[in-house]
Amino acid sequence: MEGTYGSASPQLPPARPRTRGRRPFDSAGPGVTLAPMTSTDSTQTPPAAKAPAKDPWDLPDVSGLVVGVLGGTGDQGRGLAYRLARAGQKVIIGSRAADRARAAAEELGLGVEGADNSECARRSDIVIIAVPWEGHAKTLEALREDLAGKLVIDCVNPLGFDKQGAYALQVEEGSAAQQAAALLPDSRVTAAFHHLSAVLLQDESIDEIDTDVMVLGEVRADTDLVQALAARIPGMRGVFAGRLRNAHQVESLVANLISTNRRYKAHAGLRVTDV
Repeated sequence: MEGTYGSASPQLPPARPRTRGRRPFDSAGPGVTLAPMTSTDSTQTPPAAKAPAKDPWDLPDVSGLVVGVLGGTGDQGRGLAYRLARAGQKVIIGSRAADRARAAAEELGLGVEGADNSECARRSDIVIIAVPWEGHAKTLEALREDLAGKLVIDCVNPLGFDKQGAYALQVEEGSAAQQAAALLPDSRVTAAFHHLSAVLLQDESIDEIDTDVMVLGEVRADTDLVQALAARIPGMRGVFAGRLRNAHQVESLVANLISTNRRYKAHAGLRVTDV
């Protein structure tokens, strides 16, 4: 290599005319040539700053959304409908029989409406699935089109009972929530509200429901909405608990809570600490 540092046998450059004063800008001495300075040499663009992490408790406003409760004439669905309506949410109770839904809504008051399952699904922004496990798949299959594009919250717990008490059932898809996701490909399926006592939910003398709600789903925007909905109920807090593949553990934990309730004559819930 010639004319650069580190060459094995550098050669002297040809003689240059003598100049008075400073050397030409492009000449720094024998064997050295300086490149013209460019703007990128003088000003390096600093790396882009990382966006600050999203506050997990910065949740959207869901107060204006309509919530439908399929299975709203059962204890769990009725209790959720009552608590949400009491918090100021617009609620529609759904049932296979519209007259049963309307009768249950009239008993609850608080502006709750009743309709058949199909109408309830169509008119709602968020739809809570609170039907018995035995009718879970059949109900969702029938409502696939009505639930398209909706945010669906599955709170069904697949349980069996025998002389030894409650136990979790094995679901082919993995969990009730995963079954819902498979049956409702055009819906935004989440899972939540599994560990709530229907007795406490329906007790009008209780002002706050002291519990956390484990929320599962595939899209953060959807789980944020569910967390915000849970927070509408005084005393309740929604906590993100993973993707739908983790729903089986959450659903089956209800069997343990039932055993706890029977032993201690209680209505146990859950609290997640340090969050």
